[in-house]
Amino acid sequence: MRRVFVIVLDGVGIGAAKDCEKFNDPPTVNTTLNSLKKALKEGNKLEFPNLSKLGLHKILQIKNPSITDEELEKLGFNTNANIISSYGIMEEKSAGKDTITGHWELGGIILEKGFETYKTFPQELIEEFEKRTKKKVIGNKTASGTEIIKELGKEHIETGALIVYTSADSVFQIAAHVNYVSLENLYKYCQIAFDIIKEKNYRIARVIARPFAGNNENFYRLNEYRKDFAIEPPSKTILDLLYENNLQTITVGKVAEIFANRSIKQNYKISGNQNVFSTVLKLTDEEFEGLVFANLVDFDTVYGHRQDYIGWVNALKEFDNSVFDLINKLKENDLLIITADHGNDPTDNSTDHTRENVPIIVVNGKQFTPLILGIKPSFRYVTFLIQEFFKDKLKTKLDLKEFE
Repeated sequence: MRRVFVIVLDGVGIGAAKDCEKFNDPPTVNTTLNSLKKALKEGNKLEFPNLSKLGLHKILQIKNPSITDEELEKLGFNTNANIISSYGIMEEKSAGKDTITGHWELGGIILEKGFETYKTFPQELIEEFEKRTKKKVIGNKTASGTEIIKELGKEHIETGALIVYTSADSVFQIAAHVNYVSLENLYKYCQIAFDIIKEKNYRIARVIARPFAGNNENFYRLNEYRKDFAIEPPSKTILDLLYENNLQTITVGKVAEIFANRSIKQNYKISGNQNVFSTVLKLTDEEFEGLVFANLVDFDTVYGHRQDYIGWVNALKEFDNSVFDLINKLKENDLLIITADHGNDPTDNSTDHTRENVPIIVVNGKQFTPLILGIKPSFRYVTFLIQEFFKDKLKTKLDLKEFE
């Protein structure tokens, strides 16, 4: 029995991509390095003994050759650690820096044309949405999810209007208080928005239901009841390939919705880094052959978008403390892949995602044979690894020309 565990550290970029300026990002963006440097400067204690064994500091050096071992030691890494993983960097080939584009590329798809983002949605889209839902819209702007419910929550309750907003991502988000709009109705309104977007050919990647609770003094989001309505991948992914060949496909966190729930045999819809990681840990005790695909979202949504670099660094410490609980449970024929889907530098001047390269860390069960993987030309290297791992089980394969 062979198993692959893929863990996506959502938004954990490793340094600006060569084409970052095409995506409105300066070449100084670097989610990991900038967060660590700023936290250190403010007197925070940094220690990453386990990520040192996985070569994260070596990845930082591949991307930033001028960094010395002495600097890395100050940032909490043990540069003399015995590295047990293969490690390197992946460049994004698709035209985007969002969650769906990044995950789809990890799963084997390169998007030549990115999704559309908006500061405000077109009036004709809003009017059609209001017509079909028989609900007025307030908001219609780019905003933080926590801030917009603070700003418009009271008006929403008093008028019954739906809060519609977007972010730097290609998302149409609808927020409503659960005491005034039931979850069932909120999901229905999201489906209506999703249908309009498809019918009218807007290139918006997702509609997201954002229920919240609380009162005027303390509105708060109910993340466990969030629901994503995402467009389907335009071609076959590694999930499709495994599913068609009767291998298990298990997703944890928001991964299933990113792939429009296609070719997924089992899904654990939970949020929070610790909850997701604990679920992956439990899955190591199960007997199956196939893939576990998990997303640790807090790096992005809780810390990156809110520019909380101290929280981000603490989340990385938390992952460092936990990761060997998983590695120690790997069986001889297991493969662990740790990577990311884009950057989200919490130290820059924007709450947007950042166009960055991402880390790739590979641990092969009990057979620790470290290799320097260098810089891979697309995120599809993850699909390549999985495809090679199960090659004798697959009747067909995805065409991954860049790794021939």
